[in-house]
Amino acid sequence: MQSFKSRIRNTARSKGPLILAADIATPPTSGLVPRITAAITQVADHACAVKLNMHALLPLGAAEIRRITTHAHRRGIQAIADIKLNDIGATNTAATQALWSMGMDAVIVNPVMGAKSLENLVCEAHKKSRGIIALCHMSAPEARQTYELRLARGRRLYHNFVRSAANAKADGLVVGATFPKIIAECAKMVPGVPIYSPGIGSQGGSARLAAESGTSYFIVGRTILSAADQRGEAARIRSLVSQ
Repeated sequence: MQSFKSRIRNTARSKGPLILAADIATPPTSGLVPRITAAITQVADHACAVKLNMHALLPLGAAEIRRITTHAHRRGIQAIADIKLNDIGATNTAATQALWSMGMDAVIVNPVMGAKSLENLVCEAHKKSRGIIALCHMSAPEARQTYELRLARGRRLYHNFVRSAANAKADGLVVGATFPKIIAECAKMVPGVPIYSPGIGSQGGSARLAAESGTSYFIVGRTILSAADQRGEAARIRSLVSQ
């Protein structure tokens, strides 16, 4: 099997670099899987992956998550679990193994776990052709209070996260589209490492500006999910960012 990094890159070349954030959390949970799979069907011609956040994953069982990932794969796109994993090695391993068994192709993790733990997690994932994407800077405005904490010699906390992720050979970095200057800085720090940017649309991030700053993959949720024409909205966003 190809590596996750190769799979999503190849899919993006044919379908576009859009990632659907199918972060739907609407009761009752019995309707959650059909809503997510329907959204995947609508955007699959214009997206390379679907991302599921914690509030979408937690109400579901393993079989339901597997239904979603199987549907995504049948539509030719990858499935990413956005759980911002950060724990001791044994817990990290157990969590990712469970997600792989449910059909997930990659997991978003938090580099605050430490450089060695991140390196081990990436190594284990790559043995199974799965991916690890490191959260380096969030899209929410309050991220400034933490990810931009000042360190010695003029460095910021997110600088350490970027370096740790690159050294561990992570499959990408998450940097919010609401911080285009930081996207550009991270792209310059570690050229060739894909940048995944959430926060486009409803949070105020610009897809075009993120693309110009160095984003590789564009994570969009509410702007598509709330559109009357989800397919058309996905196509519109794809047109803004595709080369």
